[in-house]
Amino acid sequence: MITSVLIANRGEIARRIIRTSRRLGIRTVAVFSTADADAPHVREADAAICIGGASPTESYLRVDRLLEAAASQQVEAIHPGYGFLSENAEFAESVVEAGKLWVGATPASIRAMGLKDAAKRLMASAGVPVTPGYLGDDQDPEILACEAAKLGWPVLIKAVAGGGGKGMRKVESKADFAAALAGAQREAVAAFSDGTVLLEKYVNRPRHIEVQVFGDAHGNVVHLFERDCSIQRRHQKIIEEAPAPGMDPETRQALCDAAVRAARAVNYQGAGTVEFIADASDGLRADRIWFMEMNTRLQVEHPVTEAVTGLDLVEWQFRVASGFPLPRAQDQISLSGHAIEARLYAEDPANAFLPSTGSLAIFKLPTAVRLDSAVEEGSQVTSFYDPMLAKLISHGETRHDAAQVLALACARVRVWPVKTNAWFLARCLRDPAFLSGEADTGFVEREGAGLTASPEPSSGALATAVAVDALAPNLTVHPGSGSPIGPWTGGLFGFQTNRRPASAQRFYLGPSPVDAIIERVTQGAPLVRVALANTEGPVTVRTDGDSHVCGTGRFHVHAVGGGARVVFEEGAAFTLSRSAPLSDGDVGASDGAVRSPMPGRIVAVAAKAGERVRKGQNLITLEAMKMEHVLLAPCDGAIVEVAFDVGDQAPEGAVLVRLEPNPL
Repeated sequence: MITSVLIANRGEIARRIIRTSRRLGIRTVAVFSTADADAPHVREADAAICIGGASPTESYLRVDRLLEAAASQQVEAIHPGYGFLSENAEFAESVVEAGKLWVGATPASIRAMGLKDAAKRLMASAGVPVTPGYLGDDQDPEILACEAAKLGWPVLIKAVAGGGGKGMRKVESKADFAAALAGAQREAVAAFSDGTVLLEKYVNRPRHIEVQVFGDAHGNVVHLFERDCSIQRRHQKIIEEAPAPGMDPETRQALCDAAVRAARAVNYQGAGTVEFIADASDGLRADRIWFMEMNTRLQVEHPVTEAVTGLDLVEWQFRVASGFPLPRAQDQISLSGHAIEARLYAEDPANAFLPSTGSLAIFKLPTAVRLDSAVEEGSQVTSFYDPMLAKLISHGETRHDAAQVLALACARVRVWPVKTNAWFLARCLRDPAFLSGEADTGFVEREGAGLTASPEPSSGALATAVAVDALAPNLTVHPGSGSPIGPWTGGLFGFQTNRRPASAQRFYLGPSPVDAIIERVTQGAPLVRVALANTEGPVTVRTDGDSHVCGTGRFHVHAVGGGARVVFEEGAAFTLSRSAPLSDGDVGASDGAVRSPMPGRIVAVAAKAGERVRKGQNLITLEAMKMEHVLLAPCDGAIVEVAFDVGDQAPEGAVLVRLEPNPL
């Protein structure tokens, strides 16, 4: 068995590998960039080595630095995790040539499945059904446009070396094809150094279903059943589950058999995932499920498979890499219950899922579910890496049980000031379309504002924050948020003998005033009666440990400095303060400035000085956090200045384009 391993990755997968390694007695060596010097995975490993600067190209993608670190620590093996170099055949070969064990698929298998067009040809020859499309070598834009028209609109453009939704575009018509192709190729070059694409017929009511497979060096291949990963935003998964809802035994058998044939076709070893697209317009049927691609690595969503099979997939990876046969035969692997995983991202769903960066002053996750977290309280979320903060995984006897538990867990997430999608995840998990088990990859887009509309605090949440302000001496101030509040700092309600038993006070929820009448129910008791303007009547708030009860609702309130309170409700954070925040006005729509929402690289400029544009028109594209972000005109007007060119690095808040607002 492997005795020591270097983990060529970061974040939650590094911590996940460390957890299994510790149980198996395997010594772990972490690597880190300068941006990750204080990251949890660095502290939890037995040893850690800095391998370069903050950007992945300076660190986690540096094969030479990784091999030097492995040699200096005399490790026996290298585990690539997922992402970065996990599916890089050259890296795998370099590891083997350096005399180390590679915890992953063989270089030959990686190459065979690495390019989607070649993989599809191979799968077709192995009897695995593939999606109709164009796999040709001719990449002339006019040829591609012609082939797309033959398939019929809509079509999917996909990078042949792609993954994670990068280099993928859905195109509705011929008029949109050229721009979509350019964007997909540009993103593919940035992510994979290969702009080659293929075309696929877009499937109506598509569901993304994948099968976990495992192979060993002794010719054994098994499947660990399927996962449904249809709940996506921007072609990236956000909720995954096992088994797939609505999957009957016959269809499951046909699907899993096809996945095993796919793995055998490339003599697969280690953990892999065979991904399929299903046309679910008439339910799940074996004759309407087609091969898409194979990921020759462990997947982000592997915990749901672990939950329903009771197996540790990282342990299986170590055993296969050590030369042992698979721990179990196919008839020894069974399904138990249902598991669902939700990915907690640092992003704002109400603002087109724009990533959010900053310090995690508050980061508290519920304990009722499995947590695979990349960060902890006090960590920095930067623009250099994927915005996933953690994964929350529930397991229940039924799908309904698992969804109910996970929805409540997402609603209890407390993160501030970085924005997260916790409230959005809770909405998805409670949505009737999701609970029906028939949601497809268009679920988020189709449900629209019902899922992504900016959350508003309830009157109970606001009343609780007001009451906590009145009961400030009973409140434990969050570390780093300022001095404790006491009778000598003016926060003690009713402390002054000449103070009225009830007082009218004004607070601010952002720029909006919140007027309240506050009354201490009993001197010395942690009870406050609060009446808010424009509500039906007063409510009583009772403190209960670190939470507070108002009516039937339970809320958490944190002091965050400057006299402000953050109240958490249904996974969202709302800040209530004593003074109105300073305002720069309606940035963008009022002054015509289009600013960079975060540090990033300019990858496309559609705006030209002197050009007249309409509100919502594409102006400039920024690449940050491994994704492209298209910035649009905030108003009608004329472009006065384009401040950045393609390839320039833009700091957060920089004015990229300036317009002179006026109607066309």
